[in-house]
Amino acid sequence: MKAAAIIPAYNEAAAIASVVEGVRPIVDRVIVVDDGSTDGTAERARRAGADVIVHPRNRGKGHAVRTGLARAFEADVTHVLLLDGDMQHLPSEARALLDEAERSGADVVIGERMFDRSRMPAARYHANMIGSRALSWFVGVPVRDTQCGFRVFRTDMLRSFPLHATGYEIETEMLVKVRRRGGRIAAVPVSAVYAGQTSKLRPLRDTTRTCFLAVFYRYLERL
Repeated sequence: MKAAAIIPAYNEAAAIASVVEGVRPIVDRVIVVDDGSTDGTAERARRAGADVIVHPRNRGKGHAVRTGLARAFEADVTHVLLLDGDMQHLPSEARALLDEAERSGADVVIGERMFDRSRMPAARYHANMIGSRALSWFVGVPVRDTQCGFRVFRTDMLRSFPLHATGYEIETEMLVKVRRRGGRIAAVPVSAVYAGQTSKLRPLRDTTRTCFLAVFYRYLERL
């Protein structure tokens, strides 16, 4: 196994160096996609040892992930690890996802957050619970946390279909298309970290949009 970490980041100067430094010992390469930040995210990521790609303007998480994948596909890697740049995904837990990918041979390993309703913003809790139940139906197998962006994919699987998402729906597009290709999904528990950060996700709007797009990815788009 040779893995590259892809970290989409938008104004994450406060945390990006810690994320890069935490995941560097675990993977072979770290790719940060600075999605139009104005706070010095790119420079801090470079100083921490990442290969940095900069979008001149904010284009959305989906665009950033796709840019990172294009760079990873140029390298000799068998797997890509996706994680966020704000420390809501603990870099130290990446090893468990990679170990499960190697052990099981699954095409995607999802980080499955253990939700504590008392510690999680109510809107995000309900959006995750409802969204995961609905999206599991489109994916075709039960997935407890369809919206977690902490994941490992086999690069061979990702090369087999196009991606078009521009926003947070990228996570759903990838899962649905992996399953349409007959891919296997595994999961490992990861921490749910909510330390008072303001999420860029708009729970109701983004979850509703993602569910509608899942219909397109599952039934209408040709692969």
